[in-house]
Amino acid sequence: MTGFARAGGVLPDGTSFLWELRSVNGRGLDVRLRLPAGFESLEPPLREASAQVLKRGSVSAVLSLQRPPRSVRLQPDPEAMENALRLALDLAARIPGAPPPRAEALLALPGVLRAEAPAAEDAAEEAARLAITTAFGEALDSLAAMRREEGRRLAAVLSALLDEIAHLLARAEAEAAAQPAAVRARIEAALSRLLPAEARLAEERLAAEVALLAARADVREELDRLAAHVAAARDLLRAGEPVGRRLEFLVQEFAREANTLGAKSASLGLTRAALDLKAAVERLREQAANVE
Repeated sequence: MTGFARAGGVLPDGTSFLWELRSVNGRGLDVRLRLPAGFESLEPPLREASAQVLKRGSVSAVLSLQRPPRSVRLQPDPEAMENALRLALDLAARIPGAPPPRAEALLALPGVLRAEAPAAEDAAEEAARLAITTAFGEALDSLAAMRREEGRRLAAVLSALLDEIAHLLARAEAEAAAQPAAVRARIEAALSRLLPAEARLAEERLAAEVALLAARADVREELDRLAAHVAAARDLLRAGEPVGRRLEFLVQEFAREANTLGAKSASLGLTRAALDLKAAVERLREQAANVE
């Protein structure tokens, strides 16, 4: 199921942060987190929180930070400064009349001074992690709410498809009632083409052949199972819990029975009803892939 959500805030050090969560359809739950350096330890609890709220879908969660300008302190590197001073004095001693090395020139040499940012306090780091985790939960709840709203709209579409399938089942049942007569007419037509009038089969033999072929073409079981599948699908839509996987498995059974119904058809009317039924089941399958 698809959805999008945002949540953010400002950390104690003035850093602003923003979560962006997106989800698309997926057979299982796949959560991909993109975290800035230093926040990798948040990944396990964030994944756990996602699994508690979502059951299916491919979810992308991105955390972005906007840090304010930070004051830095310049600290000398004693070893580098001693080496630079020794080299400068040695060089000045070799050059007659050379002035002694200047302090600002030595400090400008690479590596003599290094920038050192103020160390972060443990309490501030913990507060930052708590704020980021809380905002993730808010974004996750918003994403779930959007997906639930999509689910309500999708339920109406699925219900309409089940109504269509039920209507096609009634049509197929009416066509199936004429199967024995269609089988007899087909046999009689074949016999009239193949046998002379004096070699026609006895009525008892013809009735036996018709009964045998009609039994093979009986679709009562397929129609009953399809009706049971419709009832089971309606129950799933009313369950009020994640039913996407079960619904997809049920749709596979729909397709299997619809195929068998078409294979057993002995009349053009039933064949057409079976083809329409297969098309409706395919639309049901496409929509079921969106259900959590």
